[in-house]
Amino acid sequence: MASKSEEEFRKLTVELRFLEQTAETIQSRLNMINAVITDLTYSSMTLEDLGKEKEDAELLVPIGGSSYVKARLGNTDKLIVGIGAGVSVEKALPEAKEVVKKRLEDLDKARMSLQQQFSQVVDKINEDRAKIEAQIAEMREGNPPVNV
Repeated sequence: MASKSEEEFRKLTVELRFLEQTAETIQSRLNMINAVITDLTYSSMTLEDLGKEKEDAELLVPIGGSSYVKARLGNTDKLIVGIGAGVSVEKALPEAKEVVKKRLEDLDKARMSLQQQFSQVVDKINEDRAKIEAQIAEMREGNPPVNV
């Protein structure tokens, strides 16, 4: 039968693996949110500049792969704006700007929450690693580890 210290060691290593996986998941979510924030920031800047352009102004429209097509600006009274979950609606320019602004605010709140969770998980990982290292050091010395 395993001693209490060996059982505690196993428990800490399992918890550490779980925490590391959790940290990776949170980091992945943060990366996705940051990518969407970047995309929406570009949208917001474009909407701001779009309001300054006149009808029939020549634009370069990105089509992917660092490629563009020349286009002429039509009526900017109504725009199609994404509202989430793959749904887009027609909005007036000021409303479109507000939709993008609100989405950016929501994503920023989510990012801050995830960053806080990530920080807490990293703190717990460091705490568990210190406990594991202390137990390993004591096992090497041949002394039974003291509950850390």
